[in-house]
Amino acid sequence: MSERPQNDDPDPNEAFDELVEAETDRDPDLAVIEAGSRTLRAQAGPPQGDGIPARPADPEVDRALRAVEDELAGRWGETKLDPSVQRIAALLDILGQPQRAYPSIHITGTNGKTSTARMIESLLSAFDLRTGRYTSPHVQSITERISLDAAPISAEQFIETYRDIAPYVEMVDSQQEYRLSFFEVLTAMAYAAFADSPVDVAVVEVGMGGTWDATNVIDGDVAVVTPISLDHTDRLGETPEQIAGEKSGIIKKDATVVLAQQPVDAASVMLKRAVEVDATVAREGMEFGVISREVAVGGQMLTLRGLGGEYPEVFLPLYGAHQAHNAAVALAAVEAFFGVGSDHARTLDIDTIRSAFAAVSSPGRMEVVRRSPTVVLDAAHNPAGARAAAEAVTEAFGFSRLVGVVGASGDKDVRGFLEAFEPIFAEVVVTRNSSHRAMDPDELAAIAVEVFGAERVQVEPRLDDALEAAITLAEEEGEFSGAGVLVTGSVITVGEARLLMGRS
Repeated sequence: MSERPQNDDPDPNEAFDELVEAETDRDPDLAVIEAGSRTLRAQAGPPQGDGIPARPADPEVDRALRAVEDELAGRWGETKLDPSVQRIAALLDILGQPQRAYPSIHITGTNGKTSTARMIESLLSAFDLRTGRYTSPHVQSITERISLDAAPISAEQFIETYRDIAPYVEMVDSQQEYRLSFFEVLTAMAYAAFADSPVDVAVVEVGMGGTWDATNVIDGDVAVVTPISLDHTDRLGETPEQIAGEKSGIIKKDATVVLAQQPVDAASVMLKRAVEVDATVAREGMEFGVISREVAVGGQMLTLRGLGGEYPEVFLPLYGAHQAHNAAVALAAVEAFFGVGSDHARTLDIDTIRSAFAAVSSPGRMEVVRRSPTVVLDAAHNPAGARAAAEAVTEAFGFSRLVGVVGASGDKDVRGFLEAFEPIFAEVVVTRNSSHRAMDPDELAAIAVEVFGAERVQVEPRLDDALEAAITLAEEEGEFSGAGVLVTGSVITVGEARLLMGRS
């Protein structure tokens, strides 16, 4: 049954425009997104708990958070980098080296880092450890990036943490050739928040690369490398081997390295680095891996082989073979952290492992945000991620007809991304998100026409209009057709669509 507004209801487009116009003192793109979340919320069904925070309810707190966001946004963005850890090291030195106050698990790779980090966090929490997690980018709220005890820190704590370190940030700014970047300041905030809590272990995802990434001022007890493929080639290199060389910088002396399945050249680089620093290596497909997987209602049922033995009947509420492999990597990382496989041979408590995996969520990764028709969000943004998403949506949902909504960044391999989805998208609606990095919809459409043909491509510059158009196309098949919509192309596109579909 259609969930679209009836004819006697107010025109949702008029309501949308009125709400945008009313937000005169706000960033115009953000105003569009938040207004859209209110006008489309009735169509999306009830929101589910997923650890993604809404804007603060207290107006004073909301204003204070926006002030911090504005100050951070005035710094170099995450895509403008000076490849050095000199500035972040100087700041942390003034702060008393907070990153040395706890052990850590450091995660790099091209795809799957955030999902793997969330799984590791869930496993550690299940064993009664207090965790800190630092991931990027965020889906909806900047506070998502810093989590304590498996939940994003409150807006109040985020503000307080920023204000605590702000005077020291200014000191370092005055001493360096370049001011600290947005990502460097956030990284310092995370390390300081973890030390203040204090946490028993930090789970830290790199921003980009490894050697010169701002997070790489920690010495991870466990270094995790998720699958490496081509992305950020202007910064990291044009081959998997070159990219692996940069990412291998997180492997520290005497650490344990947990390697997901890798291209041969990339694996060779990682193994060479491990030998150089006397690190222990655990390889997917050798020391650990996925023994079996079956599609199940709401996810998949796994049997995993860890460093200490087998873990049968593990339910993972995430879709896709790639998430099963992420689960195997996460399990091996936690086993390595506890010394399983090196200090002693045993499995971790199976009931605890099962409970931890069953509790995992990964917003914006094969996430269903609406039914009838089903709307799925996935933050794939490069060809490898697109191929994994295409396989996952085909396996898990079996749509009779799938409509894509794509808003991509201009610095990505957009053609390769679209080609990965061409076999499964009946039509594609191209659009853009609010980021200055977003590809112009007409430019994106030109590439899409070459891949799909003009008759399968529709252009809707506004994301809310793109969602409406895709839902309309899916509904043309009829109530029981099994048609669906997949929104993808960028974490930002997915985050904004999530708000528009009522996940706030």
